[in-house]
Amino acid sequence: MNSTTLTAGPPDFPQPKATLQRFGLQPKKSFGQNFLTDEHLVDRIAGLVGQEPSEVIEIGAGLGGLTALLLRRGHQVIAVERDRDLVPVLRELFAEQLSTGDLRILEMDAKELVLEQVFTSDRPRVLMGNLPYQITGPLLQNAIAAQAQIRRAVFLVQREVADRLAAAPGSKTYGGLSVFCQAAFAIERTLIVRRGAFYPQPNVDSAVVVLSPHAKPIAEETPAFRALVRAAFHERRKVLRNAWQSAGLCDRDTLIQLAARAQISLDARGETLSVVDFARMTQVVEEWQAGHATDKAEP
Repeated sequence: MNSTTLTAGPPDFPQPKATLQRFGLQPKKSFGQNFLTDEHLVDRIAGLVGQEPSEVIEIGAGLGGLTALLLRRGHQVIAVERDRDLVPVLRELFAEQLSTGDLRILEMDAKELVLEQVFTSDRPRVLMGNLPYQITGPLLQNAIAAQAQIRRAVFLVQREVADRLAAAPGSKTYGGLSVFCQAAFAIERTLIVRRGAFYPQPNVDSAVVVLSPHAKPIAEETPAFRALVRAAFHERRKVLRNAWQSAGLCDRDTLIQLAARAQISLDARGETLSVVDFARMTQVVEEWQAGHATDKAEP
């Protein structure tokens, strides 16, 4: 049987409005709760995990729409949900899958996940979820930190965030978030999800992004790399000569020498540099820092 063939077992796709009414609940704006209503669309998102049965950490399981379709496709699911009112709903809807071990439910804040303690099988590991805007940044940082542990990450985010993640150097949406994520992942924006596909309807459209880890990160997120990227985009109109000097990594003359060695023009602005450019500058800065520390240590 093909691994993507839908099988019996998980409950039907729970329609959000009816399910909330059944349990006497309302969506919580403070949690950024907007639930997808289109089963076909949710199944397309579930399909982005891939054909091979995987162990999926689902961030923000909500009412279990994506959970159900992941389980139907033969994946094992670790559903993370912090809303204490929704956890009993998930336990009731998925009682059978909890008993068989195909599903685990973690009542916790996804920002506090320690992934190596959560993944338990030797299946391919996938991160997935509809990320509320207010915690998108920290959850993306968690994904970057887990880059070596996962097969891919599939996230539904605000369209503005998706544009920033996939942006190319020189574009208006290219910034620090683009560089940090592209250093760890190849990023593909796969689906646009209109605001009308949610209940309740948000004020903006969303998009699905697939993050596929590079075999080796283009740049490690070291203190020097973070300082160079953040300074480059802190004031976008500043040329790198002024932006990087304000970062305090080295004196002006040394900065000129290091930039020349990295083949970076200090008259350029940060938004024109690729991830590879930032990685190259980071390498020469770290080499200089190592030698500078040795010089200081000598009597």
